[in-house]
Amino acid sequence: MSSTIVETAYGKVRGEELDGVYVWKGIPYAKPPIGPLRFQAPELPDVWEGVRDTTTFSPVAPQPQSEIMEFLANENSTMSEDCLYVNVWSPDADDKKRPVMVWIHGGAFLAGSGSSSWYDGTSFAAQGDIVVVTINYRLGIFGLLHLAEIGGEKYATSGNCGIQDQVAALQWVQENIAGFGGDPTNVTIFGESAGAMSIGVLLGFPSAKGLFHKAILQSGAAANVHSASTATKVTGHLLTAIQVDQSNLSKLEELPFEQLLQASSLVPMMSLGPVIDGISLPQHPEEAIAKGAAKDISILIGTNKDEYTLFTVFDPDWKDVDEAKVTSNFEKTFGPLTPVISAHFSKNEPLSQKLFTKLVTMSVFTYPALRLAEHQANQGAPVWMYRFDWESPVFEGTLKSTHALEIPFVWNTLTKPKIENLTGASPDRQLVSNQMHQAWINFAKTGNPNTFDLPEWPTYDVENRSTMIFNLESQVKNDPSSEDRVKWEQLMMVMKS
Repeated sequence: MSSTIVETAYGKVRGEELDGVYVWKGIPYAKPPIGPLRFQAPELPDVWEGVRDTTTFSPVAPQPQSEIMEFLANENSTMSEDCLYVNVWSPDADDKKRPVMVWIHGGAFLAGSGSSSWYDGTSFAAQGDIVVVTINYRLGIFGLLHLAEIGGEKYATSGNCGIQDQVAALQWVQENIAGFGGDPTNVTIFGESAGAMSIGVLLGFPSAKGLFHKAILQSGAAANVHSASTATKVTGHLLTAIQVDQSNLSKLEELPFEQLLQASSLVPMMSLGPVIDGISLPQHPEEAIAKGAAKDISILIGTNKDEYTLFTVFDPDWKDVDEAKVTSNFEKTFGPLTPVISAHFSKNEPLSQKLFTKLVTMSVFTYPALRLAEHQANQGAPVWMYRFDWESPVFEGTLKSTHALEIPFVWNTLTKPKIENLTGASPDRQLVSNQMHQAWINFAKTGNPNTFDLPEWPTYDVENRSTMIFNLESQVKNDPSSEDRVKWEQLMMVMKS
């Protein structure tokens, strides 16, 4: 007989049945990281008596306001450092051992949560017979402040607290998901943007080994990590801003989280990210993957055709620009490479916002994805590559195939609130969603994303570079945008010389 009550390793939880799917919200997977646990690795949650009600989402991790995240329907009205919780959707809490999909949200390591309506697991559970888990993890200054070089052993892994939270959530899944109808031996992690960048780190993160079996990376790879020295410089700036002496780091445990949050806005976006700390992350994840750290993991990875338009559309630096301002924007991003870019990519025509968007999309998203795919394919692991080309009509079409646009297509949540703000309301959207949603389901089940609705999708290799192009009429192309890829690789060689 079906029941909404499940016994976990730490106590019983009561969920609810919604739209024919069982849902549990706000299950703790770690102790609240507050007071002396701030900037420390997560600890196991306390055991509770009785039955815990899990029918409402937990607070989200502390995070700044963001115009882009608000546009993407991020909800952060209830924030707390007590945020380390998971949410579960399942067809039934039985012993059927279904495939498990664990979502790691994006948000530049600064924002987001596992409770966004865009990440509603109902369709994966109902249509795919899959158990879906979404998680919160510590963000920004709380999850990625590298204090080890200043504070010593006590803070040895503080720069990766947010990644260690993700590992703790995956350990919770291993220990408890069978009670929710899931199979702990068939776990796929998937994520977008900073969530996918997190997965790139987890592929080379020793303590994550064995906790998942397949991985889907949407608009993120394994390139976004900081050296210990770079991270320490950021920490120095922040300690100065909040007036904490480096010899008295314990004061950090006492400050109101709002004060820390305010200070974190003083450093550039992505300054706080995973750190090669030599302990929790011993080496760059790209190096670890190239050496075979994840050779037993099947990978589905891809990007959107016009990722960076989301950022230029909202960036005041690109409002009403003239030629001089365009050149200035290039120089701020590409520095001394700007003349090389001009000669190499624009054939000495005036630089443009269109070229800027294409090059930042390549450098931040496309090229790192190609590199990870190459490393993994060279290890003999199955790799599938995609590119999302469907273009949004909103903002007079200026967003095109922008960053985050694929999310509601993957989740089949196109009818959720505010999604039409990003996608428009065209009914043909559902055709693309049907293809992607089923491909993700099939990959989670078998490690192969091929479906009856798509052309045959070959695995990726460095000879053919076969890539599924998702659109109204999806097709496989070998080495799409090959000219831009080759030019970018040549540019990378110029940088190294």
